[in-house]
Order: sequence, then C-alpha cells, then structure tokens
Amino acid sequence: METNRVDGWDALGDRTRRAIIDQLAERPQAVNELAAALPVGRPAVSQHLKVLKEAGLVDDEPDGTRRIYRLNPEAVGALRDQLDQYWNRALASYRDAVESPRDTSLEENS
Repeated sequence: METNRVDGWDALGDRTRRAIIDQLAERPQAVNELAAALPVGRPAVSQHLKVLKEAGLVDDEPDGTRRIYRLNPEAVGALRDQLDQYWNRALASYRDAVESPRDTSLEENS
C-alpha cells in the first residue's frame, strides 16, 4: 500500500506552516488560536495543519469539540539530526580546505 506522506522539509517550505510550527513550539493550540495570530483564516490554517500532520510534524488530540495541535518532538528531532549532519559535513569540508596545503604553482605563473 502506497502512502502520500509529505516530507518534513517540503512541509516547512511554506511560510505559513513555519509560522504555525513557531506558534506550536510555544505551546499546544487549537485551530482558532493559531488562526487568530496569522494573516490567514481558519480554513487555511486547517489545511496547513493537515499538511504538517501528514509530514508527521504535528499531532492532535480531541478536547471536547475541538482538536489541540502540538509538535511531534520525534519528527522535529529527526529534522534537527539531518541539519546537524549537514552542518558537521560543512564544517569538516571547511576544515579540510583551510588545512590543505596551498598550490603555490598557480601563484608563481601569475
């Protein structure tokens, strides 16, 4: 069975979804609370939350007639681990470039 799971990085490519993530990093919230702080309406926030949920970045739970959304710490942690890998590789490449001996033959021919 094939699923149409959204990649976390793709989900974060939208500025409104990043704003939602930013708000949920502060505390869990319902759609109405999120929409009140954003320049888009409740239906748009619900659609963005659907994408974030499909990417596994947010979870929700019922609270009476509403749903409360919160960040999924494991999924956010996985994105951070990927960033750490990129950062470590970039630092290693930089260190290798700085520590490698310069080719002075190019300077002599100038």
